[in-house]
Amino acid sequence: MNFQVYDTTLRDGAQREGISYSVGDKLAVARLLDDFGVGFIEGGWPGAMPKDTEFFRRARTDLKLRHAVLVAFGATRKPGVAVADDPQVQALLDAETEAVCLVAKSDLRHVERALRTTPAENLAMVADTVAYFVARGRRVFLDCEHFFDGFRFDPAYAASVVRTALDAGAERVVLCDTNGGMLPSQIGSAIAELTARAGIGADLLGIHCQNDTSCAVANTIAAVEAGVGHFQGTANGYGERPGNADIFAVVANLQLKLGLPVLPEGCLEQMVRVSHAIAEIANIAPDTHQAYAGAAAFAHKAGLHASAIKVDPLLYNHVDPQVVGNDMRILVTEMAGRASIELKSRELGIDLAGHPEALSQVTRRVKELEAQGWSFEAADASFELLVRAELPEQAPVRPFTLESYRVLVEHREDGRIVSEATVKVWVGDERVIATGEGNGPVNALDEALRSALLRHYPQLRDFELADYKVRILAGTHGTGATTRVLVETVDGAGREWTTVGVDRNVVEASWQALVDSLTYGLARTPR
Repeated sequence: MNFQVYDTTLRDGAQREGISYSVGDKLAVARLLDDFGVGFIEGGWPGAMPKDTEFFRRARTDLKLRHAVLVAFGATRKPGVAVADDPQVQALLDAETEAVCLVAKSDLRHVERALRTTPAENLAMVADTVAYFVARGRRVFLDCEHFFDGFRFDPAYAASVVRTALDAGAERVVLCDTNGGMLPSQIGSAIAELTARAGIGADLLGIHCQNDTSCAVANTIAAVEAGVGHFQGTANGYGERPGNADIFAVVANLQLKLGLPVLPEGCLEQMVRVSHAIAEIANIAPDTHQAYAGAAAFAHKAGLHASAIKVDPLLYNHVDPQVVGNDMRILVTEMAGRASIELKSRELGIDLAGHPEALSQVTRRVKELEAQGWSFEAADASFELLVRAELPEQAPVRPFTLESYRVLVEHREDGRIVSEATVKVWVGDERVIATGEGNGPVNALDEALRSALLRHYPQLRDFELADYKVRILAGTHGTGATTRVLVETVDGAGREWTTVGVDRNVVEASWQALVDSLTYGLARTPR
């Protein structure tokens, strides 16, 4: 069976409270999901969301996917409107994706009360829109919204929506537990009844589960065991209300517990890296206790566990942590994680296999920094600088030496708030003093530092601070808490990189990230 892994982090997952992706964020998340090997990435709703329309426009040139097919999401045509005349249908077509996913009503109550149309017209809307996209060479998925509630209320009508979509050419029809109220046994029995009633194979169906009963992953597995050939989920279970099925947990369960090879070879071990990097982009602290991907997923306290693990680690681990890119940890003496450091360094073009001393030093340094709150999951540039610093022949030249910096914030009588920064640096043998103003202390520091360096490094004109994120670290409190800052920079060629800084002072943490950003960019940009 050609099993399909379909990710909707960028559309359904983005409905989580507190998440607001920029277009650049969405492109970065899509690249990470492709690294994980998902088959389909649902990028958003063009036409309905301007940001999503821009994402699909940029994706045509900026997004090079190795494993995944990009999918645009939208609705069937409106009641009483010809499919070719519906502007949202046209926007979906204009996204120019290989595949589209249409949402349709499958609960008769929603058809009559929400859409305010007839059951027959709803079926016509499904048939017309699916056929329209199939005729234009698109692969079509249909999401049956509120399917399980609708199937309980009127199984014949819900089944007719499924049958209509398949007859019109849909590749898969996805059964959605939109309210998230189902239990695993109910999922399995509904699928069995539907396939018998509609006369179809379960492999033509898909499953999409919300997590309102905390059963989204279990319900998804139950649907796969009932024969469906497609499942939808989101990274880290992000989504509206309690969220969606966590795609990482579902994939790991299918591949490691049921023996279904649903990802390309070599992708499963990318799970932890991808999970944590997406969390950083979403500006949400990674869930320490998340199954498979959490930092504590394979953590053990000293005592009986530690004694048994010395004999055989699998005595207390249900799988080898390394198969999902995680590490087993003894909470008193953590394991080094050398393999992860070596693999990540190799990914960045640095081979540490022939430098065991450097590998040990980098591993020790990363452990020390992470204990202080640093995280390199979404800050590849800072990590690469750290690794190269341990290899004399590859260590980047620091563009300057800091003497001091100072930042002032002035609240003026007219209500304006102006930040001013002064930096004193040495560039070679030359002492340079520069000032800058900005709409905040970090912007002012950035302006002052660029002003000081621009004569020596004119390529800085092409560097732009594209994003800035601050997080108060867990376990610290109030205005004296330790903060972690992520800075994303882009150059004139469209290359992006992210750096990190950590300190109790948010300005110092920002300075660290800014310095890494300029150092990394200058090392890769010829004068």
